[in-house]
Amino acid sequence: MDSRSVSNFELKAINAWDKRNFTRGIKSLFLEYCSNSSVHGVKYFGCKRRTLFEKIWWIATFLLSVYGCGRLIHNIYRKWDQTPVIVSFAEKSTPVWQIPFPAITICPETKARSEYLNFTQVYFQMNNTYREDMANETYDRFRAVAQVCDAHILNGVNLNQTTDPNCVDLLRNVSMPLESALYYCKWRNDAGFCSDFFTETITEEGICFTFNSQSAGEMLRLDELHTDYEYISEKRQSPLWTLEYGYAENTDLDTYPVRVLGAGARAGLNVLLNLYERDTDFICRGPVQGFKILLHTSSEYPQVSKQYYRVPLHQEVIISVKPQMITTSDGLRDYTPERRQCFFNHERHLKYFKVYTQQNCELECITNYTLHQCGCVKFSMPRDDRTEVCGASKIQCYNDAEDELLEEDVKYIVDKSHDYRAKCNCLPACTSVQYDAEISQADLDWKSMFAAYRQSLGEHEGAQFARLTIYFKEAQFITSKRSELYGVTDFLANCGGLLGLFMGVSLLSLAELIYFCSIRPFTILRAYRAKRRESNVFFEPPPIIEKAK
Repeated sequence: MDSRSVSNFELKAINAWDKRNFTRGIKSLFLEYCSNSSVHGVKYFGCKRRTLFEKIWWIATFLLSVYGCGRLIHNIYRKWDQTPVIVSFAEKSTPVWQIPFPAITICPETKARSEYLNFTQVYFQMNNTYREDMANETYDRFRAVAQVCDAHILNGVNLNQTTDPNCVDLLRNVSMPLESALYYCKWRNDAGFCSDFFTETITEEGICFTFNSQSAGEMLRLDELHTDYEYISEKRQSPLWTLEYGYAENTDLDTYPVRVLGAGARAGLNVLLNLYERDTDFICRGPVQGFKILLHTSSEYPQVSKQYYRVPLHQEVIISVKPQMITTSDGLRDYTPERRQCFFNHERHLKYFKVYTQQNCELECITNYTLHQCGCVKFSMPRDDRTEVCGASKIQCYNDAEDELLEEDVKYIVDKSHDYRAKCNCLPACTSVQYDAEISQADLDWKSMFAAYRQSLGEHEGAQFARLTIYFKEAQFITSKRSELYGVTDFLANCGGLLGLFMGVSLLSLAELIYFCSIRPFTILRAYRAKRRESNVFFEPPPIIEKAK
């Protein structure tokens, strides 16, 4: 065997000796960790004075503790991840002057003046197939008004109209004018013409009148909407108020949207309503005549048919308002909307609305679904220049579309393919205001009042008055607030408590484990390499000297 062969053999022996020592080093490192660890029970794993049975018992106990601790930490994590938000009452009550007075939308149940359209007469003509004797203008008006009447009365009526681009203009021409339906208004003891307080708004109930609403330029994206007609005729701007941040600091009391300084009828709105008996129609809207009233926030587009209060004729109705406001703490802004279950205004973009509210989102959702199902939208739905307005023969279609969309929530739970409703993603707004109400009413004997003032009823022949009073019930109210139920600090504190209870683990215990898994092995590895270099020098073969020839 030559010298080089001996050298290679010796190097292999050194490598084998290094491997035996490396295994021996890992075992030594483990025993060192067991003897120095602050984690409870670990020191018994490598104790030479313990029997095998004792070591197995301690290992089993340790593993059970790890399992129990892990399960409880998983439960805390799931709660922190899925329900991190709690809704609780705010620490202080909120005065009513910090929020706007509710926007009020009033819709007459009389949809057409008899001088322009006798709906009952035309309805029976249509049922008796007298269509050929009817003027085209009357037929068009009837089909337009039919879209704001009860849908069931139109079964079997030949409407023969797929689209109707003139529907709004026809409704505006035949509907009750503002000056006639709203006879007298008083706001905070400031009496005046109702046209000074109310403006026209297009809703699914036809032409209605709204008080204290934001203008179309502030609520709607006018560049996305068609220019055929105005949805909101309000022109007053509200630059010092937003739904999310409220009124700006140092805002004057006489700002817009208007607000009140306190509770009570003197600080509210009083409206004298009127419908003429000659215009009353019991076919279109049924036996209850009068007005529908909707209370909503100023930045919310009114949808009167969803929830409303009635003001019957010859009655005085008093609505005592109790605001319900929900805000969201700044600590939740870093959470995703799905975790906090609400949207801030900048997080959810709507095609037709600048201001995000759940109701605005729902309206846009039903609009898109109706367009998908019917190929057109109802006249009151927001649309662009490329979208058609449904005609009277599509009434059943867009009513069915709304019902189907409501069923999507239930269908989605059973079959995930029904996800159109989920795509709408209409979570509540992170700041929202609702106006709950308590109602009382009494008979309004307005004829006796006129007689007492010795005023003639000549100019009011056929009038049917009703009176509406709206005010805040209390000067202050309790606000609800979304806040963190489990923040990062709470989560870590709970995890640390469980780790300490089950295993005696602290932050330094984790640092200790990291040390023995990284820094300490690296130090031992350096020592092995240094020893290996010394071994290489010791076993270095002698140089080969060639013999002289």
